[in-house]
Amino acid sequence: MDTAVITTLLQFGDIHLEGLLPWSSNYTFLVRICPNTAVTQALGDTHPPLTELKAVYKPRRGERPLWDFPQGSLHQRERAAFLVSEALQWGLVPPTVLRDGPHGMGSVQLFIPHNPDCHYFTIEGNTAFAPQLQKITLLDILINNADRKSGHVLIEEPETPTKTDRLWLIDHGICFHAEYKLRTVIWEFAGTAVPAPLLSGITHLGQTLARKSGSLYDELSQLLSAQELTALRRRIRTIVEEGRFITPGPGRHYPWPPV
Repeated sequence: MDTAVITTLLQFGDIHLEGLLPWSSNYTFLVRICPNTAVTQALGDTHPPLTELKAVYKPRRGERPLWDFPQGSLHQRERAAFLVSEALQWGLVPPTVLRDGPHGMGSVQLFIPHNPDCHYFTIEGNTAFAPQLQKITLLDILINNADRKSGHVLIEEPETPTKTDRLWLIDHGICFHAEYKLRTVIWEFAGTAVPAPLLSGITHLGQTLARKSGSLYDELSQLLSAQELTALRRRIRTIVEEGRFITPGPGRHYPWPPV
């Protein structure tokens, strides 16, 4: 099922609560999204056979208040992180939509099957994952991720033994602050040159947002403040001009707990 079909199903399908997910700082629910006539109408007659999906639902009313992020904005940042990942064509963030649910408006994100005992710290230094981890590092710099824990890097369980392990990123509620907030466990590329193809993608993203028009800019403008969107464009320019992965900034640059 491609991303467009998945997002349509997440947006319009029927939501059925399965239960609360443990160890979350905010109220987070595992849900089933089932096809219905609204999904069929949105996709038309040419869509492939549809099956229900598992997803993660984070309602706005369940967001824990934070002193440095506007109340009720965390679910919007989840969607914004997905949009930036898709604009870069990196496919790092699972399909994420905003919609009304059983507990009100919130984010709904495709659930990724994974082993919770496998995360960044279990693959750190493995060169096979380096290309994906470079993209992850750059995305976190761009969105100013204040909480990239090791456990927020999921290793998708392959459908077959020969399928290449794919990394996915979750939990982007505290990103996009206008002030420098980057806290991450992934610093293995600090100070090294950004590969040219990745730099080209970031350059294109900057050009797209510089026009201050178009679907991406318009939606990000609804999800983020003007100051946050300006700061995003500034971070893009910095990476393009310097061409290197940044080194740790002042103060605490690791999240806590790190996993």
